[in-house]
Amino acid sequence: MRPDEPGVHAPGSATEADKNHDPLSRGTGAESRPGPSTDPTLNAAYRPMSSYGNPLPWKLLSLVLALALVVSLWTGHSGGRLDRTEGGLADSISIGLKLAPGNLDIRNQSGTALDQLLIGNVYEGLVARDSNNTVIPGLAKDWDISEDGLEYVFHLHKGMHFSNGHTLDADDVVWSLQELMDHHYQGSEMLKNYRSIERVDATTVRLRLTRPYQYLLWELSGRAGLVFDRQATYDMKTAAQGSGPYLIETFRPNDSVLLKADPHYWGDRKPKTRTIRIRYLTDDNAAVNALRSGDVQALAPITANLTGPFRSDPSFQVRTGEDTDKFVLAMNGKGEATSDIRVRQAIRYAIDHEQLIASRGGVDKAMGGPIPSLDPGYEDLTGLFPHDPDKARQLLGEAGYGPGDPLRLRLTYANTYGTELGDQLRSQLKVVGIELDVRVVEFSVWLQDVHANKDYDLSLVDHGESHDFYQWATPTYYYNYDSPEVRRLYDQAMDTVSQERSQELLTQAARKVSEDAAADWLFNYRITTAWHQGLEGFPVNLNQSLLPLSDLTYRRD
Repeated sequence: MRPDEPGVHAPGSATEADKNHDPLSRGTGAESRPGPSTDPTLNAAYRPMSSYGNPLPWKLLSLVLALALVVSLWTGHSGGRLDRTEGGLADSISIGLKLAPGNLDIRNQSGTALDQLLIGNVYEGLVARDSNNTVIPGLAKDWDISEDGLEYVFHLHKGMHFSNGHTLDADDVVWSLQELMDHHYQGSEMLKNYRSIERVDATTVRLRLTRPYQYLLWELSGRAGLVFDRQATYDMKTAAQGSGPYLIETFRPNDSVLLKADPHYWGDRKPKTRTIRIRYLTDDNAAVNALRSGDVQALAPITANLTGPFRSDPSFQVRTGEDTDKFVLAMNGKGEATSDIRVRQAIRYAIDHEQLIASRGGVDKAMGGPIPSLDPGYEDLTGLFPHDPDKARQLLGEAGYGPGDPLRLRLTYANTYGTELGDQLRSQLKVVGIELDVRVVEFSVWLQDVHANKDYDLSLVDHGESHDFYQWATPTYYYNYDSPEVRRLYDQAMDTVSQERSQELLTQAARKVSEDAAADWLFNYRITTAWHQGLEGFPVNLNQSLLPLSDLTYRRD
């Protein structure tokens, strides 16, 4: 779950106290900021509020930024300056991101800001993930799965090493996963049914499960599968030492990162640009100005409603990519009125998804069900509940509501989402005879009242996690949705070794959840990225949680 900021995933927030027993985390670096949630799943994906309003008038802001740029150039600050190689490619590229990590401790610090920065760039995993959210080889060149799905044998590349020159072999893989599970580091909860990990030889490891788990490989492509140097000692809050194509040269918490290409990188993803400068720009106006001025060559994300000038300027490119964020209108399955399927269905018919999407810039995608297009089991379910106010009124009448007795419901959600979506939903539901009392509360209040106590009728949440259908198979989750059929289908989908069969089962389960109108899926958020012409190799899909930079190049005419 992520409170809304259009285009930003999770900030660096901690779900538990620092683990001083971690041999890689010695020293006193930047302190972890406490997370807003008591629920690790929610806290790991928390994102800041969307209103990055600027108190200064636009012209004054532009003047301030221009003066800052002049001063930085005058004093020799590199900023977005582009050094050149002999071939005409820039030797240094600056990119603007929004989600800034407070420290680098990817073992203990939650939030996708660290995934975005470190995974695939500095740290590498046993397996990896491509821009279509599909598992691909990583440190393991291939793997074998037993017929019963209980044993995975990974065959590692030969000749691997960390950036400090230490050999990377099976011993490091085994140590990293054992440490993960023993100390309950971030990602350990994702390795369902884990039993053991063992070294077979220097380039082979065997992982055993107590029960099949269809998502194991996908989970290993994230934090759960990262491999660390068992011989290294460094402060993981302020430094990062891995086997990836880049080294962290400098790190300024919540401000900037300088990545330098590792000239001795072992793999075939050799960095094409020697230096990558990352600036964290939390204000939309400042970010747009930085892109326009050339202080950064790419901006990810850019709010869709601000892209007009860049789309019409031939010196820029604007692309929209896929993501797994699902803006969910939760309906309390045990609510006084919302326990009635006719009421829930009426709400779904009453919502005009096209209007909601258009108000956000028109780049998001209608869903119709709980699984986004980049996740296994996806099916286009938008036809199940098309916008039909008359059908909504009919269902409400059957449920006992009408002009003389309107349905009154509370919509409770965190103030991190702003008020626009709540106002739009109030207007749309009023047309069919539903009076919506919109209550925008502090996030801590939402956590207590809605998530913990389930005291709500409707709520609004951005569930951004991939492969998170388990929520609908968990009766104790705050949705209060309990379907024995869905639970059976989901369990079967996770237990089967066949990926095709698993997807078939998930598709069936998702259709059942949608037909039950367990919620309404307002839209699937899509990422908009803008960059200068001449920049190539910038990831478009999933770039708020997966941002490999080794293919990035820039050539300016």
